[in-house]
Amino acid sequence: MIRVAVDAMGGDNAPDEIVAGALDAASEAIQPILCGPPGLDSGGLELIEAPQVIAMDEKPAEAVRGKPDSSLVACCRAVADSKADVALSAGNTGAMLAASLVHIRRLSGVRRPAIAVVLPSQAGPSVLLDAGANAEGRPEHLLQFGQMGAIFAREVIDIPRPQVRLLSIGEEPEKGSKLTLEAYELLASAEGLDFRGNVESRDLLKGAGDVIVTDGFTGNVCLKLLEGTIKTLLDALRDEITSTARGKLGGFLIRPAARSLRARLDPDTYGGAYLLGLRGLVVIAHGNSNRRAISNAIRLAARGAEHDVVRRLQESLEERVVASARFQAP
Repeated sequence: MIRVAVDAMGGDNAPDEIVAGALDAASEAIQPILCGPPGLDSGGLELIEAPQVIAMDEKPAEAVRGKPDSSLVACCRAVADSKADVALSAGNTGAMLAASLVHIRRLSGVRRPAIAVVLPSQAGPSVLLDAGANAEGRPEHLLQFGQMGAIFAREVIDIPRPQVRLLSIGEEPEKGSKLTLEAYELLASAEGLDFRGNVESRDLLKGAGDVIVTDGFTGNVCLKLLEGTIKTLLDALRDEITSTARGKLGGFLIRPAARSLRARLDPDTYGGAYLLGLRGLVVIAHGNSNRRAISNAIRLAARGAEHDVVRRLQESLEERVVASARFQAP
C-alpha cells in the first residue's frame, strides 16, 4: 500500500476537486491521505488536520515559516515523519519547494532539486527538467539534472536507455549561451549518460529526446508555452468543428482520432511533475487541476514510490561521485 499525502487546500479548485480526485485514485494499492482543516469532508479517507492554508500568491519562504500548520506543510511533514510515501500539492509551487527543503531535505550530493515534467510527443513521453524549481542555474546543475532525469525516465516512464539532450537555440555544439556551452561540455563527457547533443524547442513535441535538460527559468517558460499552444489548438479545432453542419459531420467521423489526440496531448494525462533530488518523493500538480488531473497525479506519485526512485537516485549519485574520484586520482 503506497500512501500519498495530498494537500486538500492547494490549487484553484480546492478542496472539492482535490478530494474527488483523491477518492477516484484510492485503491487496494494506493491510499491517499488528505491534509486539510478539521471538519473537511474527506469522503472516508484519512485526514491529517491542518487548519492553515497557504495562498497561491503568498511569498514562499515567509508562508512556510509563518504557517507551519498549513495543509501544504503538513503533507511534506507527513513524508518526513514516514507517515506517507509521497507528498502532493496543486498549491503554491514555491512554497512546496521551500517546505520540501525544510522538512524532507535534499539527497546527499544533490546541488539543486529540479522539477521534472512529462511532455507528450509523437515518439512517446519525454522528460523536461528543470521546469521551474530554480530561476538560475550553473553548468554542474544541468549535468545533475540530466543524470536525475535519465533515472526518472528509466524508472517511471519505462525508457530502457534514455537519450539526453540539452535545450538550446541550435543543434550545433557551438550555439547557445555561456551556460549551455559549458553544460554541453559536462554532459558530453559524463560517463554512463547517453547524451545526444542540443535540441531546439520546436522539436520537443516530435520526441527529439527522452530527457530534455535546461535551467528552471527557460524550462518553465517553455513548458507554459507548450501547454498554452496545445490547449489553444485543441480548443480552436473543436470550435471549427462545431461551427457548421459540415464541420459537425466531419467531426463525427474523426471523433475517435480526435479523442485519442486530446488524451495524448492533454497535460491532465499525467497531472503533475516530480520534484527530484529530495530524500522523499514530492509531486507538484497544476494549480488549476480538476479531479481527473489530481487522480492521475496521485497515480504518477505512487508509481515513483513503487519504483523506489529516491533510493535509485541516491545510489546513482553515489556511484558517479566514486567514479569521478577515481578518474581524478593521480
